[in-house]
Amino acid sequence: MHIQSVESPPRPPAERSAVSRWAGGLALCSVVLFVLVAIRWSPLMAVDGDVAETTHRWAVDERGVTHAFRILTDWVWDPWTMRILTFAVAVWLWRRAARWTALWLVATCALATAIQQILKALLDRPRPVWPDPVDSAHYAAYPSGHAMTATVVCGLLLWLLHRYGAEGTLWRTAVTVAAVSVAGVGLTRIWLGVHWATDVVGGWLLGALVVVLAVGVHARWRG
Repeated sequence: MHIQSVESPPRPPAERSAVSRWAGGLALCSVVLFVLVAIRWSPLMAVDGDVAETTHRWAVDERGVTHAFRILTDWVWDPWTMRILTFAVAVWLWRRAARWTALWLVATCALATAIQQILKALLDRPRPVWPDPVDSAHYAAYPSGHAMTATVVCGLLLWLLHRYGAEGTLWRTAVTVAAVSVAGVGLTRIWLGVHWATDVVGGWLLGALVVVLAVGVHARWRG
């Protein structure tokens, strides 16, 4: 395992070009999904309904799994847990003189939260309603705040580890934990019946878009 000094040199133009391509693709997918959800496109709503009904039956039948998922979603992968982790990493960066990067990290996560809340207010999509709910949640459904926050935090932290030279066991472990967290939190939200599947996909897309744009800003300003 090895991590280089905290402030690494700027990345070459090729990386900035890749950032632009990824940002464009993710933005397009995010806009298309948002519009389809907003107009309640019938085929997509049908898929949402089928997935929700199936997973809710499983959640009611498999109480042990449901209880475990509630612990994961309410504590391990809760947005506030992710924000606390982000703040801790920002403090670590600040203490090692990477102050611009620390501020960038906190500002990106704050911006992601603001975007999430604005989109929820704009769309005001109702959450699934069940006669026998296994969990509850507040505010509008789209996008999933859990999925978006986990994607942003895990994506930014992975990028920082890569940028500062993490390798070997440390890197493989970080990638595995990040992938399980992002995928897992989405699964728990659908399983517990508090989000439609498209809410989670929308959260993943928007979170990935925020990460890519933030990486582009970091590369430009550090360059």
